[in-house]
Amino acid sequence: MRKKFLALTMCAALAAGALTACAPEDSADAAATTAAETTEAAASNTTAAETAPVEVNEELSGDLVFAIWDNNLMDYIDANDMVGKFQQQYPNANIEVEKIKDDSEYWNAMKMRASANQLPDIMFNKPFTLSRFQDYLLDLSDLEATKNNELTAGYALNGKILGVPMTAGYEYVYYWKDMFAEAGVEVPTTWEQLKEVSLKLQEHFGKDNPNFMAIAMGAKDEWPDYPFMEFMPALEGGNGQNWNDMAAVDEPFADGTDVSKAYHKVYDLFTSGVFGKDPLGLGNDQATALFAQKEAAIIALGDWGLQNIKDGTEDYSQLGCFYLPVRDTEADPFRVVVQGDSFMGVTTHSKNPELAKAFVEWFYSDAWYPGYINYVTSASSMTNFPKDKDPILAEADLAQPDSQLVMYDGGGDDFQTVQNETAFDYKKLGAEMFTQGFDLDARLAELNTKWKDARTKLGTQ
Repeated sequence: MRKKFLALTMCAALAAGALTACAPEDSADAAATTAAETTEAAASNTTAAETAPVEVNEELSGDLVFAIWDNNLMDYIDANDMVGKFQQQYPNANIEVEKIKDDSEYWNAMKMRASANQLPDIMFNKPFTLSRFQDYLLDLSDLEATKNNELTAGYALNGKILGVPMTAGYEYVYYWKDMFAEAGVEVPTTWEQLKEVSLKLQEHFGKDNPNFMAIAMGAKDEWPDYPFMEFMPALEGGNGQNWNDMAAVDEPFADGTDVSKAYHKVYDLFTSGVFGKDPLGLGNDQATALFAQKEAAIIALGDWGLQNIKDGTEDYSQLGCFYLPVRDTEADPFRVVVQGDSFMGVTTHSKNPELAKAFVEWFYSDAWYPGYINYVTSASSMTNFPKDKDPILAEADLAQPDSQLVMYDGGGDDFQTVQNETAFDYKKLGAEMFTQGFDLDARLAELNTKWKDARTKLGTQ
């Protein structure tokens, strides 16, 4: 047996389209503990599965290349001897873990290698790159890992499961319970209630503190408005494929569309004064720090934001959270956006596809997955390996036990091509809403014209 670890920095000759994410890549996948701490914890808490006899398969053999970009995953693999553990069950398998510098370089490299028929045996995808590589990925519908994953069905393409997501990412609205109590407001469950609560908070605390923000946002960085500008169109109509559907129509910003309805709600909130006197003067780090010091009562961030808030305060005993209430009335379904992340797939270029599938099964089994998912801050995507949420995050689920999950897709190649042609940037658009004299209706009409022209020019179907 031999074990291979390969760390590469690849210079791609082909330029791939710009890919955006709802939050910084490193933040979304940040680990709560170090690999060494995780290894020590695992050693002191040996499970029955770890002590059970290992079922050895000597029939499957060959070499596999497993390409990743995630630094946290690489640290965990290195510290916990992933290759050695896999080879305990598959002694005739050789695995090369290929670490590429970052996700941007990863996509450039994979695009180049797809054209050269040299993709790795196992690769990762994001929701918005699955369609890009769908012709190079095998259907994993029959795997037990697929059947036990709560998100795979929502990301199927043409009836095929092309990747198994490692984690599930949720978005939250954090708030200070004591500040809500002092202002005499409760957790909102509709959009109008959110606005009313925010106005009352702004009035109550703002009268003595001119710098107070009912809702903190670092709009100077633009991307922090993503819970509103990126996810609300999908939540409005319960359609996680909203961006992809936009690519197939000429006027996706017209009155009555999910985008138009969502953005009019956002604009109404953004111009109500509940974000303080200068949201464009703050970056995300500043806004988060001010919220942590109770200079604001509310902030919308992903699960990754919890640790930043905790780090910024000496006492988070009054910290709570809820899901963003986009619905119009309490009779409407309460929708919650969820993102699958790091979709592990087997490529058509693999010379050992059955061994590669066996690796995917193993990765999501009790031999490996429970330790990894407890290492990262993200939620589990596997129904057979649930992960207890931080008690603060769990409050959102307790408040909305019947919520409907919306599997969010960030938009495939067709959407991104039209988006680039029209220079439509939803995060920048959100920041512009805070500027004096901004006209949302005029901007949406302008975007409709540009969108139609772009689709005609590009021949988008």
